[in-house]
Amino acid sequence: MFVYYILMDKNNEIEKSYKIIVEGGEEEIEIKKSRFIGQAYPIESASDAEEIIKTVEKKYWDARHNCYAYILGEGSEVQRFSDNGEPSGTAGKPILEVLQGAGLTNTLIIVTRYFGGTLLGTGGLVRAYTQASQAAIAASKSAVMTYGQKITFNIGYDMVDKIQHAFTQMGIALENPVYGADVSYDIVVSAGNIDMVIDKITQITSARAVITEGEKGYYPITCAE
Repeated sequence: MFVYYILMDKNNEIEKSYKIIVEGGEEEIEIKKSRFIGQAYPIESASDAEEIIKTVEKKYWDARHNCYAYILGEGSEVQRFSDNGEPSGTAGKPILEVLQGAGLTNTLIIVTRYFGGTLLGTGGLVRAYTQASQAAIAASKSAVMTYGQKITFNIGYDMVDKIQHAFTQMGIALENPVYGADVSYDIVVSAGNIDMVIDKITQITSARAVITEGEKGYYPITCAE
């Protein structure tokens, strides 16, 4: 079933939301023969982060450094970073600043460095760890978690065109309906739009639609590639 998300409430204000990584990514860059392997991971807790860090350290046991930063919480309450032996402020903090700049939470980035024999200097290290972190995010898949409510509605085949037209007018594409004895749609609506959407469905179908209100909570909206 297709799930469509409405991001704006009835006053055109953005509902409370936060951005996460839903699928991790990895990318490697090379600067003056030093290899920087940027890795992004979705996490739910500090223990998740620590476990992944240990796993990466074992995987890249022969690397010079495994620097990292992570942010946790709907309000980014927890923020941690480590330079892992690099000069203070040249690795962990730049990684953290990339996470902050991307607006991400519940995300861990580790940058593994294999030393290439040439010192990069303070500025060079900051740029390298920044670029590797950005590359890791670019290789990942992100989503915005928005507070809303699930709604399922079933309609007769004779009402499909009217519903499709009305939702298109609202800028909502209803895709991948489930066909059976009737037609079923699953959507997720932001908190401020629930009554409006239910009223609209009821009006269009002359109250013939069977509407079921589901759970409220945070639901992911996949970000455009």
